[in-house]
Amino acid sequence: MSEAPSTATVCYRHPNQETLLRCSRCEKPICTNCMNDAPIGFHCPDCVKEGRRNQRRALNAFGGSLAAGRAGYAVKTIIGINVLVMIASVIVGGPRAIAGAGGFFNLMGAPTPLTNAGEVIGRAFYTDGSVAGIAEGQWYRLVTAMFLHYGVVHLALNMSLLHQIGSYLELRFGPARFAALYLLGGLAGNVAAYTFQPAAQAAAGASTATFGLVIAIIIVNRRLMLDTSSLVPLLVTNLLFTFGVPGISIEGHLGGLAGGAAAAFVLAYAKLPNRTAKQVIGCALILAILLATAILRTHQILT
Repeated sequence: MSEAPSTATVCYRHPNQETLLRCSRCEKPICTNCMNDAPIGFHCPDCVKEGRRNQRRALNAFGGSLAAGRAGYAVKTIIGINVLVMIASVIVGGPRAIAGAGGFFNLMGAPTPLTNAGEVIGRAFYTDGSVAGIAEGQWYRLVTAMFLHYGVVHLALNMSLLHQIGSYLELRFGPARFAALYLLGGLAGNVAAYTFQPAAQAAAGASTATFGLVIAIIIVNRRLMLDTSSLVPLLVTNLLFTFGVPGISIEGHLGGLAGGAAAAFVLAYAKLPNRTAKQVIGCALILAILLATAILRTHQILT
């Protein structure tokens, strides 16, 4: 005599598991291994996966990813690039590239072939008859200069400021918007150094970008209606340092301040709807102004 087929309900993922439980969303039978706690009842793995797929990504106040901003990807990447470039500079330039070559109580490092190749310089004639500079078509210097430093002390001062202020700003903006802020501030400082310094005077360092971050944190906190009184002394201290220490590119620092302020204002005050599009257009306009300024300076040098 054959047994009657079982009519017990089994889990849709584990046919050998009998169950009385059902997903409160799709009503598929689930076993205790497949059930996931839900506000009402339990959900099956498929409904949990679908819910995560449709869940809106958490954004910060200015439209960036909150989770990515909290992770600090952009700040860590920028610091890593600067450190690697400094190591390369020491390798090709020797121990004098680290410190003891003069400047800032003899703590600055000597120029190296790497800094010579990537620093901001308008146009320079060398004893071997060669000519170099942005006006000679080396436009990359406007970007590379913000990742070069004259010694470890120079690097450490900029990276400590970047880590402290940058981490806060990346949390507020997210990695992409923070990277745009940093690069536009650095580029603005380098364009200012190129435009207002003598053509043969060199400049390099992340301080053009970090100066932009100092003003940006004030703008962001004012936008969020947070207290900014403790930040003003930081700005004043950096300005005093800029004007009081010989050898610092005043033009570069002030240019970075202006560029960072402009980018921060665009990113912080763009409003919905189409906030991201407004931010992109605003940053693109800043970039266009900087490029136009550099082109005019090039024309001035060459004529």
